[in-house]
Amino acid sequence: MPPGQQGPDHATGNAEIPEPAYSSVDGVTEERNSRVSASTRQPPEDWVPVEHRLLGLDRRTFKPALIALGIALVLIYGLPALNAAIPWRNEIRAGDVLDLGAGATAVPPVGWQLESGTLTGSGAPANPASLQITIAAGGASIEFRGTGYTGSAEAFLDQVERAEGNTPGVDGERGTVTTAAGLTGVAQAGTGPGGDALDVAFKVPGPDQAADTAPALLVRVRTAPDQFEHYRDDVTSLLRSITPGANR
Repeated sequence: MPPGQQGPDHATGNAEIPEPAYSSVDGVTEERNSRVSASTRQPPEDWVPVEHRLLGLDRRTFKPALIALGIALVLIYGLPALNAAIPWRNEIRAGDVLDLGAGATAVPPVGWQLESGTLTGSGAPANPASLQITIAAGGASIEFRGTGYTGSAEAFLDQVERAEGNTPGVDGERGTVTTAAGLTGVAQAGTGPGGDALDVAFKVPGPDQAADTAPALLVRVRTAPDQFEHYRDDVTSLLRSITPGANR
């Protein structure tokens, strides 16, 4: 080699030696590994910390769940119990008359409670085609249910029984009931483990209305077992007092 020339193995001290090519690859690998490691350390979205667990459940959800359960229990059990504990204050007095719609009326027994329905002169007139009245006393209740129906009272009672699948306790022979106004109804009574029962069906015509197309009225009497005789006089008096509007 000529003097003054240096070979390739004698680099000057100021020359920069490049980093090995594999170092950049390793850097990328390390960065990727750090990302994978960080992602594996992140808990899933539905993960519950240990301090909030109880029997595998998230304790933070207990409070709203218990509040919802409490509201449901109050609606299911609390309100009916409260309703049963509060005595009725809508006592029927002498002179009160039930509004059966289209001028028809009935006189309820004094001392019973008007649970639903309208007295004459105390509110909007009742509709005989959607009538709903309930009175009660002790272990007995009497309901008035009115609806539109074309046909006889007996056919209407047949339809009621078919629709309800033979009402328990109403299994005796049929008879008739005639009111003081001359209105004739078809009655069927019976008794069973649930108590004593009486269903009476009427056709109650309004002024200038034929009986066949008149609204139907179902009177349902229910008492505790062997208690019907105790209320017989009140029931008889109420049924005899039913007066169609055409006769007023």
